[in-house]
Amino acid sequence: MAHTGVLLTKEPAPQTIPVSELPMRVYEPALNTGPDTSCGLATAGFRAAKYLLEEWHQSNYRKYHEAFADRDHSERVRLESQNVAAYTAELAHRTQEDSTIKVGERLQDIHFWKSELQREIEDLTAETDLLAAQKLRLERAIDATEIPYSIAMDNLQCRERRLPPDLVRDQVEAELLKEAELIRNIQELLKRTLKQAINQIQLNRDQKEICEMDWSDKVETYNIDEKCGRYNNQSTNIQFHPSSSKFEDSASTPETWAKHSHDNIYRAEREKLASINLRALIDNILHDTAEDLRMQSNLVNEAFARRCEEVEDAKHKLEHHLKKVLTEIGDQEHNIEALKQAIKDKETPLKVAQTRLYDRSFRPNIDLCRDAAQFRLVSECEELTNSIAALKKELLQSEQALLNLEDTRMNLEKEIAVKANSLFIDRQKCMAHRAKYPTVLKLAGYQ
Repeated sequence: MAHTGVLLTKEPAPQTIPVSELPMRVYEPALNTGPDTSCGLATAGFRAAKYLLEEWHQSNYRKYHEAFADRDHSERVRLESQNVAAYTAELAHRTQEDSTIKVGERLQDIHFWKSELQREIEDLTAETDLLAAQKLRLERAIDATEIPYSIAMDNLQCRERRLPPDLVRDQVEAELLKEAELIRNIQELLKRTLKQAINQIQLNRDQKEICEMDWSDKVETYNIDEKCGRYNNQSTNIQFHPSSSKFEDSASTPETWAKHSHDNIYRAEREKLASINLRALIDNILHDTAEDLRMQSNLVNEAFARRCEEVEDAKHKLEHHLKKVLTEIGDQEHNIEALKQAIKDKETPLKVAQTRLYDRSFRPNIDLCRDAAQFRLVSECEELTNSIAALKKELLQSEQALLNLEDTRMNLEKEIAVKANSLFIDRQKCMAHRAKYPTVLKLAGYQ
């Protein structure tokens, strides 16, 4: 029997074998059937327990294939084991070198932050001493500014007597409120500044203590990492610590670690800058208070002048509109009379047209025709009815417009009286009182 496969009689060279396994051969079972077979009962006992020759070849081929596959798998496992051993040795060496480099980089980072913290501690100490010297200047004089405050409050109270709708929060009131707030702030400025200086000194000292604690931690950490950087495979003081190869739950990340020191330095810089600004504020505060008060007083006076001009202009415009409204009231009354007469004039033609239609409805039999006259009479009635409806609509609108004009007249008269009252309060009361505002020398405490 011919075979399409190849029987392996010797071990092939390993380098010629591909990595993938050989494909399995599939054979059709050879059946001992056909016209040439002997199927008699006399030979049944010799055929039942025997294999065919084709089955014998298939069994041998399977054994060859299994032997070859097992040898190939064993060789690949052996080569892979050697590669893994070499790779892990190189990996361990490379990993240790990388870890040593990382520890060295970490030492540089720690040294950088340690130096920055030390510099910040020295700067805070010097700044705190300067601020303590400035604090002594705030303990001498506190001046009161009661006259400007009483004038501002009196102006606000007088303007509360304005009548609606002039009782508005205009620019004058906004400037008066600013002036009152500014005066109250100045009255307490020296005390508040003194308290602020004391608080700032305490903040400087607190932040200096935080930086010192962080600096102390950095020194201790630097010593530990420096010792770790000197460890190697020949060190005698190394041993197994299996539990140390996991991260602590409370351990920080490099980002949070750097952010912690950065935030401490940032807050220290912020406190130092606040201290510098506070010292500059103490130098300028006595000079600036008088200038600010006088400047705000000028703004209030200018706002009063502009507001009086606006109210005066509004009063003149209201009087002008009142004159026109009175004229329009007379014209609208004449228009209403004309509309009533027009409606009355349309009623007679409507009667004529409806009477014609009524009489034509009695035409007998076939003469009751929808002729042109009938259509024209119907359209005439519709036109007259629509005309009367339109005139009545216009009459209602005109009467409503007249009522609106009467209401507007009354509102204008009331508004003119309100404007006169507002002018009296702003000019005669408030601006006259503001003439008593103290001078800059008195506000600065020189008089």
